[in-house]
Amino acid sequence: MPDLIATSGLSLSAEDEAYRFIESAIRAGRYRAGERLVAEDIAVEIGTSRMPVREAFRRLSAEGLLRIRPNRGVIVRGLDADEMREVFEMRAALEGLAAGMAAPRIDRHSIANLEHLLDRMENANADHSLWVTYHRDFHEYLTGLAGMPRLMRQLSGLHSAIEPYMRIWLEHADKPMTSREDHSGLIEVLQSGDPKRVELAVREHVRATIPALVEFVKS
Repeated sequence: MPDLIATSGLSLSAEDEAYRFIESAIRAGRYRAGERLVAEDIAVEIGTSRMPVREAFRRLSAEGLLRIRPNRGVIVRGLDADEMREVFEMRAALEGLAAGMAAPRIDRHSIANLEHLLDRMENANADHSLWVTYHRDFHEYLTGLAGMPRLMRQLSGLHSAIEPYMRIWLEHADKPMTSREDHSGLIEVLQSGDPKRVELAVREHVRATIPALVEFVKS
């Protein structure tokens, strides 16, 4: 979200670059569940040595996106229905907490930015992949207003774990993208400035996706 959040201007370490490259590829569905990743191949692709890629593997394994199998390589982790439900419940709780903490900081500028992000989601139309990206931008901007970087890192990992499934679900399931209706309701609650009401609304908003997406994963 370069138009809303300023970048630090600091260069990435080789490990950070490898981490972002792999995490982005998983999110976008380029690396799919069950696929084996080879450190040497990725290192050549991004122009680095194997060590930063291996360190990135360890970080992504700790976040639940990869599985490191001794003597058998690294594979992209998939989620079954129970794990999908667990990730969404965790996201609902943490995102609700962050939104509640952010509530006193939400001003006209924040609301305008959220409306802008909502417009981007609407303008994505049938581009499901782009819609998912903008949807994540909306939620991460909102929770980022809490000013809790450790919590944001936890939420980022949860978003990344479910994002490939969100993209596939929207491409193949009979699911209308009701971003305006659902998210406008959230914005109205945010304008109340009531932390408890905001936390509850965000939790319910995130949890509303669980039944359909879990059922899709089961199929």
